[in-house]
Amino acid sequence: MGMDLMRSLSFPPGSHWAGRDDTGSSIAVPCFLHRWLAVSDYYQLDELLTPEENDLRIKIRLFMENDVAPIIPQYWETAVLPFHLIPKLGSLGFLGGIIKGHECPGLSATAYAMCISEVARVDASIASFCLVQSCLAMLCIAAQLGSESQKDKYLPSLSKLHKVCAYALTEPDYGSDASSLNTVARKVPGGWVLNGRKRWPGNSSFADVLVVLARNTSTNQVNGFIVNGGSPGLQISKIENKVSMRMVQNCDIELKNVFVPEDDRLPGANSFQDLVNSLAFSRVMAAWVSIGIAVGVYDACRRYLGERKQWRVPLAAFQLNQEKLVRMLGNIQAMWLFGWRLCKLHGSGKMTIGQASLGKAWITKQARETVALGRELFGGNGIVTDFHVGKAFCDMETVYTYEGSYEINALIVAREITGISSIRPTSRL
Repeated sequence: MGMDLMRSLSFPPGSHWAGRDDTGSSIAVPCFLHRWLAVSDYYQLDELLTPEENDLRIKIRLFMENDVAPIIPQYWETAVLPFHLIPKLGSLGFLGGIIKGHECPGLSATAYAMCISEVARVDASIASFCLVQSCLAMLCIAAQLGSESQKDKYLPSLSKLHKVCAYALTEPDYGSDASSLNTVARKVPGGWVLNGRKRWPGNSSFADVLVVLARNTSTNQVNGFIVNGGSPGLQISKIENKVSMRMVQNCDIELKNVFVPEDDRLPGANSFQDLVNSLAFSRVMAAWVSIGIAVGVYDACRRYLGERKQWRVPLAAFQLNQEKLVRMLGNIQAMWLFGWRLCKLHGSGKMTIGQASLGKAWITKQARETVALGRELFGGNGIVTDFHVGKAFCDMETVYTYEGSYEINALIVAREITGISSIRPTSRL
């Protein structure tokens, strides 16, 4: 729905945000998400958080509800990222996540998970923007892959969002088989020349720097490179016509003889295995994106069922609706505890690659069911963006797939618990 039609709609008291559109006109934006009390915290799980973690969670929630929620439906529909929010996001002090030093916040995994889930509770596209920035590109530079001079050069400005970064791994012909890259890096005097194509990197249409993974033509191993966003030979085009994560600026990238100075080669990225740990942490945070989406949908549903009436009684009075709401709530409590434990394992250095993959696979599967139930509870209103749930329903499909599909993550877990890999099929005539 456009803003004109939204102004004409009538909603129950307390069911909307007061906001302004791009012209400055006052509007009442309908959304049944808005409520300060976290009604989804049925088991009082916030008691597992430290005061600092909880304070940061509340800070992010206030920002998302006050600054983001009133404007997000129109941006989602037009597939445009609200770029004016980027400096505000940078001032909140959580970008860079668990990275210590170099003017990064050095948060616990749990604290960063709370931030990313609170962002996703209102909008998954902005949460994915943060995930790409902190957990993929920045962490790749920071996690023993970048040199100290590279960390000093790039991380401070990236953590404050003075600059934006992207992470270019996936290619048009290689998604799940991420280690089989066709993009190549050839050594030349003073640096490297990159040639190839990438597909789907978020943030890349406006990124100041891109972390690009390419195959070293001399060693045949995957190496990492920091590429300036304005480099000659770098061609970037936005992927259009998405029905999910519409605000994320996913792109096709072509590299034609792009020169990268030797100083911008990541010295610790000498094989695909060197990237595994940062990819595992990003899977944990992707799981927390899905938890945030599910919590937002549940909070919206509980409010909506209490306020909307059919046959002169609230929708919450019907047994079938109550059962769906309880199933959603149970899923959320279990997902939250699963994700919390993963953060603790990561913080203690005990988390395995399989544990991260199981968390991502199972949590996103349960979140997908939870969000689908929410869409059912909203009926026809569940397919319009004004009510939050329709947008969340579409966005959840992306989270279910990215950072490794359910199937690939399940096979990673199976490999770890059986000692047998079935990821790469045997050739058959």
